[in-house]
Amino acid sequence: MLVMLEGKRIIVTGAARGMGAATLAAFVAAGAKVVGMDIKDDLGKRTVEEAARSGSGSASYMHADVSDKASVESAFGAAAEHMGGLDVLAHPAAIQASSDPGEVSVEHWDHMFAVNVRGTMLTNQIAYPFIKAAGGGSIINFGSISGQRPEPGAAAYSAAKGAVHSWTRTAAGAWGNEGIRVNAILPAMATPMYHDAMSALTEEETNAAYWMNHRSIALGQKYGDPMKDLGPVMVFFASEASRFITGQLIPVDGGQTSTR
Repeated sequence: MLVMLEGKRIIVTGAARGMGAATLAAFVAAGAKVVGMDIKDDLGKRTVEEAARSGSGSASYMHADVSDKASVESAFGAAAEHMGGLDVLAHPAAIQASSDPGEVSVEHWDHMFAVNVRGTMLTNQIAYPFIKAAGGGSIINFGSISGQRPEPGAAAYSAAKGAVHSWTRTAAGAWGNEGIRVNAILPAMATPMYHDAMSALTEEETNAAYWMNHRSIALGQKYGDPMKDLGPVMVFFASEASRFITGQLIPVDGGQTSTR
């Protein structure tokens, strides 16, 4: 694992904290040259500096709003120039919020889709020619169990993640002949966002969350650790070890869900 990504040039979105930060740190530890991107610039810069100090690879930071085409084009172009090309895109950047199917507003729906769906399309689409020019590589999107099951409390988020799943399969089918594999990770990780959400729940809501989300996690009924449980998987999908896997939805969730 320590040298699996030596020489790989990688962009990580949503790198300031949570799963993006863990992904970036794992890539740098595995020897890659990484550019982390986010809209939280101060936190993103600190995260990148910490990863650069602790890994054998290198890391730098650039601002990017994944929902804005001009921002993604500018940042990805600068990153590819800085690294001398692009081999891998890891795209954890996303937002999550509750919404009721009967009451979800157009504004909420559009915002959820702008970041989660348009952001996936734009980052993948803009990374594509760079990865193609490198002779192929890997795009790793982030889906969710929410896109696989009914989510009465998060209607727009669920629909958006379902769209990410469909996009991932389609991009994989379109770009496979050019050596570009596209997969989606479906994680269940204990991130700062997860802890913030859990701390805001009432006792009744916490109990409901246990039965809906935690009880089905076969490996201990608790969410995983982003560094220990997600990081090594991300390294695998960025490396040549996963060269014959594409178009897949990969749960990294302790058995919370299954895909087909």
